[in-house]
Amino acid sequence: MTKPTPKILSHLDWLEAEAIHIMREVAGQCSAPVLLFSGGKDSICMLRLAEKAFRPGRFPFPLLHIDTGHNYREVIDFRDRHAAALGERLIVRSVEDSMQRGTVVLKHPGEPRNRHQSVTLLEAIEEFGFDCCIGGARRDEEKARAKERIMSFRDEFGQWDPKNQRPELWNLYNARTHKGENIRAFPISNWTELDVWQYIEREKLALPGIYFAHVRPVVIRQGAIVPVNVPTPGGILNVPKPDEKVIDLQVRFRTVGDITCTAPVESDADSIEKILLETATTTITERGATRLDDQTSDASMEQRKKEGYF
Repeated sequence: MTKPTPKILSHLDWLEAEAIHIMREVAGQCSAPVLLFSGGKDSICMLRLAEKAFRPGRFPFPLLHIDTGHNYREVIDFRDRHAAALGERLIVRSVEDSMQRGTVVLKHPGEPRNRHQSVTLLEAIEEFGFDCCIGGARRDEEKARAKERIMSFRDEFGQWDPKNQRPELWNLYNARTHKGENIRAFPISNWTELDVWQYIEREKLALPGIYFAHVRPVVIRQGAIVPVNVPTPGGILNVPKPDEKVIDLQVRFRTVGDITCTAPVESDADSIEKILLETATTTITERGATRLDDQTSDASMEQRKKEGYF
């Protein structure tokens, strides 16, 4: 009798299997996990992985988004539609609520709110008693994130100490915590930006249109492309300065966050195939020229993470 030919797994198969294993470890070890879902490309991949890990049953955790109040409308609308289509519970907590409580105080009205998400996240963790937050951060994004364990330990104050992390030998993950402590789990830690786009193509995942090339009014500010006159529920953001010339430029977003600190790149990539080619040939990192808070914030990513950031 001829033996069947074993299936040769692609690198995406291996990455997917690892991520599904990590999600199931979280579900098995943690009593109250939650999956962070913003409507961005990485968290969309996370939802597909959760589907493969737990369907046909419901996810063993709700979805949570910490909304700055300054997110792109296209992404927020997609977030709501996608969560509703999956039939999963979506919890939204806003930085603006923390501002009203006085736990977040901005230095000035235009200050980027990304850093302050850590306060709102810690408040949500305390409100719901979450003992693990599953996030879509990847090690290739930024040097501080490269220091993260897959099960990244946070103390009872929500703080991260890169020198006080648990070993993860032989892919053994320890998500156990005492009351008040927290784990941040990152199932796609070992993925790259190119892996994410290849997975999106393979799984035929829908995305907000903001990720594809489109024409948008922008100004060039300190070498970065800055979208201007962006409408939000609270008003218009990124009003151009008197000496800035507004131009219509074809751009797309590689990463999406707070409007005040997320810059697009000039691009004609209006399909996943073109984005794959562009991603494979670029010499600029995903956050290198697109996250203005990384370049202008008075606190590094590592410091923000020590304060409770994702």
